[in-house]
Amino acid sequence: MTIKSNESLSMAEVTEYVDKESETMKFIKKFTKTTPKEAKEMREKLEALGLMKVKGENISKIMDVMPENSEDLNKIFIGASLDEDESKRILDTVKEFK
Repeated sequence: MTIKSNESLSMAEVTEYVDKESETMKFIKKFTKTTPKEAKEMREKLEALGLMKVKGENISKIMDVMPENSEDLNKIFIGASLDEDESKRILDTVKEFK
């Protein structure tokens, strides 16, 4: 296996790269609620928000956790706090995919 890039992926996005019959895939399926296509669309929408505090790692974690409120969302951002507008925009985007 060759590593071609070093970027954070959500569990749903990882399913495109994992053998469909592997134990890893079985594990991922237990915890993901979105398809790879939905995950890609969600990532694009979160990136399009243009929030400077939100990095790729944060987006991947948001996609995995699918936070329902500001309290859950703020647990993802260690060392940075989101203001009310930023939190609302992220949570509204997440709700589209639930």
